[in-house]
Amino acid sequence: MTKKIFVIINTGTPDKAEVHYVRKFLSDFLNDRRVIDLQWLAGKILVNLIIVPFRAPESTKKYLKIWNENGFPLRYHLNNLVEKLQRRVGDEYLVSGAMRYGNPSLKDILQQIKRISPEQVIFFPLFPHYASSTTGSVNEFIMNQMKGWEVIPEVKFQGQFYSHPLYIDSVVSQIGKFDVSEYDHIVFSYHGLPLKQVQKNHPAIDCKSCTCEKEFPESCKLCYKAACYETTRLLSGKLGLESTTFSTSFQSRMSDGWLGPFTDDLLKELAVSGKRRVLVAAPSFAADCLETIVEIGEEYQELFRSSGGEKLDLVSSLNDDDKWVEAIIEIAGI
Repeated sequence: MTKKIFVIINTGTPDKAEVHYVRKFLSDFLNDRRVIDLQWLAGKILVNLIIVPFRAPESTKKYLKIWNENGFPLRYHLNNLVEKLQRRVGDEYLVSGAMRYGNPSLKDILQQIKRISPEQVIFFPLFPHYASSTTGSVNEFIMNQMKGWEVIPEVKFQGQFYSHPLYIDSVVSQIGKFDVSEYDHIVFSYHGLPLKQVQKNHPAIDCKSCTCEKEFPESCKLCYKAACYETTRLLSGKLGLESTTFSTSFQSRMSDGWLGPFTDDLLKELAVSGKRRVLVAAPSFAADCLETIVEIGEEYQELFRSSGGEKLDLVSSLNDDDKWVEAIIEIAGI
């Protein structure tokens, strides 16, 4: 009988690079109230009648760019990570991988756990920084699914881990595969969030008056913006970077009401100012996906070059790197 289960969880990806599957994935993802934070009716109209129908065909073209014989990177890196973790921890834990949206389905994994009835379950969302739309959504879904169980095992939810030394070391190791001295500037690009979602993390403190860009405020421990800037400070300190040689920015915005500065605007400014060679790291992404491979690796690279830059390189995400495997084990305490 399995006594302990360890579940790693990422956001998700379509089953195939076809419009039908992409439309279903986007519908599941964007209909999550923690992702599109609007009144119910307004959200349904926006998502199902405007965003999904128009976005699905264009997104499918992008998914085709990252599809290969192994499938989508987000999924095969998750599978590889599960295999490596299982070999590393042996029989003490049964390791599973799940997606919040799509397959392998988190709902199906929870049903398997219910049937197994273990003594302990550890859920490890692969998001270094807390956000309501990522870790918050995963935790809420799990709790809603489990609340009706007759037998509820001991449950642990892994929180944000952006400041853990082994996570920082893992990202530094990926960056270290490049000679940083060859670049004019390094950009630490994080996934963006709506400003109003960030503000909800600390309703008593106005983001406009916060100084988290310069120092980490103790009153904002679960603030996504503050955590991202602190991550940049930890990484740049470990790399020994001068303050003028790196920047923090946010990508993948859906409107101008999202966290800034925006990565695309920053890259244009760097190119115009004479920065010819730029290295981009994306610490908020534990695995490569559309946002890293296509958005940064292709779209931003083309933007940078058309603005006067010469070379933009992308640091790979942690994916299933062996150093990352060891970091997960240490962070989770398994």
